[in-house]
Amino acid sequence: MIAFRNFALRRGERLLLSNVDIALHAGARVGVVGRNGCGKSSLFAAIQGELEPDVGDLDLPGRVRIASVAQETPSLPDAAIDFVVSGDTEVDAILKAEAAATAAEDWDAVAAAHQKMADINGYDAEARAGRLLHGLGFRPETHRMPVSDFSGGWRVRLNLARALMMPSDLLLLDEPTNHLDLDAVLWLEQWLLKYPGMLLMISHDREFLDGTVTHILHLHEGRAKLYTGDYTSFEHQRSEQLHLQQLAFEKEQAERAHLQAFIDRFKAKASKAKQAQSRMKRLAKLPGTEAVRAERQIHINFADPVKLPHSLLRLSHVEAGYTIEDVDDIERIGLSDHTLDLDTSNHVVVLHKVKFGLEAGDRIGLLGPNGAGKSTLVKTLVGEIPMLSGERTAHPDLVLGYFAQHTVESLHEGQTPIDHLRDIAPNVATQDFRDFLGKWFFPGDRAFEVVDGFSGGERARLALALIAWRKPNVLLLDEPTNHLDLDMREALAEALSDFPGAIVLVSHDRHLTGLVCDTFWRVADGKVEEFDGDLDEYAAWLRSRGSGSAEKPKTALPAKPAKAQDKRAKGART
Repeated sequence: MIAFRNFALRRGERLLLSNVDIALHAGARVGVVGRNGCGKSSLFAAIQGELEPDVGDLDLPGRVRIASVAQETPSLPDAAIDFVVSGDTEVDAILKAEAAATAAEDWDAVAAAHQKMADINGYDAEARAGRLLHGLGFRPETHRMPVSDFSGGWRVRLNLARALMMPSDLLLLDEPTNHLDLDAVLWLEQWLLKYPGMLLMISHDREFLDGTVTHILHLHEGRAKLYTGDYTSFEHQRSEQLHLQQLAFEKEQAERAHLQAFIDRFKAKASKAKQAQSRMKRLAKLPGTEAVRAERQIHINFADPVKLPHSLLRLSHVEAGYTIEDVDDIERIGLSDHTLDLDTSNHVVVLHKVKFGLEAGDRIGLLGPNGAGKSTLVKTLVGEIPMLSGERTAHPDLVLGYFAQHTVESLHEGQTPIDHLRDIAPNVATQDFRDFLGKWFFPGDRAFEVVDGFSGGERARLALALIAWRKPNVLLLDEPTNHLDLDMREALAEALSDFPGAIVLVSHDRHLTGLVCDTFWRVADGKVEEFDGDLDEYAAWLRSRGSGSAEKPKTALPAKPAKAQDKRAKGART
């Protein structure tokens, strides 16, 4: 059990939490929710002993084993599977002791290490690590790749696998679905349902919370309140509580007015003095119920396009992929998640014979595992990467709004939101920029603050605002929600639902995808094909296949020139 007793926590001069009295019991799966900056990550730091409470106590069982996901991954030469196995610290210690004993030719110590491994059933550690890697989307051929060869997003997955590998009583997960594709999110959901310990998880993915948690811990205005049930149940309970609170406030205000009117009328009359005194005492004892303060509602919108032709963009018989000039290019594009099909022109062909069109009003969600080519398809639609063959037809009035996975990181350090807009429209008056940014919740002086100090959510909101300024008629959005909290995700879903142009969306957020998209296309095995069903049917289809996004058979590559083969062997990078 974890117990918070009169717990209070500060960061600098800011009071994050106060008067927290909550007990969390073994086996609970708790979703920790609240707006960005309310103290969720600081609460995790306190549980891990990295922050001391300013007031009160945080009681943890003395020998509780806590697992969490590391924020950084060093550039290690270790194989990915060995890195994950090392998450089981007991197995890792035995393996290191065995290696040292073998090097010293101390065969008694080697035998003792083997016995310890047998006693803890440690010989299945590599198989367990392999299943974790498989579920998180790593193909078998990548399991022996050095950690240093993986890109940032895949190292996040390695850290997650390592945390899941560790035997623990308490598992702390901070936004675990970021950097995961929908296939891996669905797998993780099933894994967490079988986890026997206590789970505390920060997440802005309401569908994921609904599928995994038994309680919601809501942090709001310095307070914490525990609700029983999933996120949808929490919303209903909180709504009802706020409604009852408002009714109680209004009833109390009416009673106050009635008592005060009697006191004002009769306090000077001797015959009514006792009654007036009685009512004054009653007035003083009223509990002082607070009015419900309406939380600031977030509303954003994408303005109607200046022109909206019917047929907007089309790919016909397209071979999509990359031209490899050298090994560094393979490292740059990170394609180890699928079989590299190098043709004789030294092209990496990711998608074959793509036929894909966009018309006004289309709302298309792209499904499929990471690395299968969803981002490649989006980049080809944008024109960011040239087609290897085929035809891309765009209407002359096409205006693209493109949010890529790297868009948030590509904002210019040292510049303000106003500066970013001025780069797009140099001749527009500053007041027009301020009016526009105010609608995207950068009011007043916030429009003149440099982005260096912005949170990830603020940066993502600014990136979306820059797209909206252009009044696009096609939105191509590749994981736009990674840094957004629940309220902003809801606002984005509403804005996209009202958008009259065409939308192509890649997102692991099922709630957003389900609200916005009405057709789905699956990108996998080098193909782009329409999926006949909704997200629930896609999840059921994945489970029927053994929920393995990495199970797709590899097609044998034809013989390549020696140079191309050498590049493919050396350059497969994630």
